[in-house]
Amino acid sequence: MATMWRRQWQQVIPFFAYPPEVRTIIYTTNAIESLHMRLRKIVKNRGHFPSDDAATKLLFLALRNIEKDWKMPQRTWKQAANQFAIMFGERFTNAIN
Repeated sequence: MATMWRRQWQQVIPFFAYPPEVRTIIYTTNAIESLHMRLRKIVKNRGHFPSDDAATKLLFLALRNIEKDWKMPQRTWKQAANQFAIMFGERFTNAIN
């Protein structure tokens, strides 16, 4: 991980300019990366599949379980929303209304 960060340092450093509440939201709400990571973990733990149909069924069941987590609100959203409002002002308030 450290090697990857060093190679991409110019893209990593701006992330730390945000307050901790905002960094938490940015990091934890990237739904596509999260979904990909969880599906990849499931496939990796399983190893190989006897058929494409077996892989499809496993991914379908995994998506059903993962979908349950999407309904849970972000715990620190209120604090992050306040920070976003300070940083982006009217642009942020217009976007959420």
